Amino acid sequence: MSLPPGRALELPGRGQTFIREVQGPPGAPTIFLLHGWTATADLNWFTVFDTLGEHFRIIAPDHRGHGKGINSKSPFRLEDCADDVAAIADVLGINTFIPVGYSMGGTIAQLVWKRHESRVRGLVLCSTAASFAVSREERLSFLGLTGLAVLARLTSKQTIEWLTEQLYMQRKGEGLEPWAIEQMASHDWRKILEAGSAIGNFDSTSWLKDVDVPASVVITTQDQVVAVDRQQRLLNLLDDVDAHFIDGAHNAIYTDHPTYVPLLLSAITSVHQRSKLLL
Repeated sequence: MSLPPGRALELPGRGQTFIREVQGPPGAPTIFLLHGWTATADLNWFTVFDTLGEHFRIIAPDHRGHGKGINSKSPFRLEDCADDVAAIADVLGINTFIPVGYSMGGTIAQLVWKRHESRVRGLVLCSTAASFAVSREERLSFLGLTGLAVLARLTSKQTIEWLTEQLYMQRKGEGLEPWAIEQMASHDWRKILEAGSAIGNFDSTSWLKDVDVPASVVITTQDQVVAVDRQQRLLNLLDDVDAHFIDGAHNAIYTDHPTYVPLLLSAITSVHQRSKLLL
């Protein structure tokens, strides 16, 4: 497994972001790989670039506040991330594409359809949901992130560094390769905390039924981050949808990649084939 070429990309009026890009076969349809919370394009998708690149043109950006994504003074909004995707497509001359979203990236993919419907040929939603905070415990957890996000905007750089160490690096750093830890350390932690709060407030249940393009849902059946029933509810909310199940945890894209990657390829191919019938 290797990382494809990456480059900085200036988005007019929005800022500079970073993308990985695979050209794919001549005339290949384009997919946008949209990573999850606290990840980057590299961290989330390094296991899939080679296989998916044999079939599709791939654009994989870092989202705002994550890795080398847009550095903005404005608070983090999932809607801005969705608009960034459309802006990247504009700069690259891409008319239509399939957003493939993992966890938080799944919320962004849904918002890309809602805000830029004419650009979206289909949706692939992986280990994600239409809403994330329903129970009292979940709401309290995301309220805590909201409070930390406010605190992070008011406190010193030293405090942010301490939060980075306490809240994430100790929890996630064990067993990871040095390059992965280095990427995590490059996040803007104010934005990371704000992003966690935004995920907790996300709810597409009232409008997801209006999605009029084919979709595939990849469900990790041992997921302890996004509840399985929350993932499966997407199957009831979406119309033209199929399901792809993997007996793995939220990080199955890494830990079970020999199984996960062909499954993901099948899910994207299914959406692409069905989307051609709509043209």
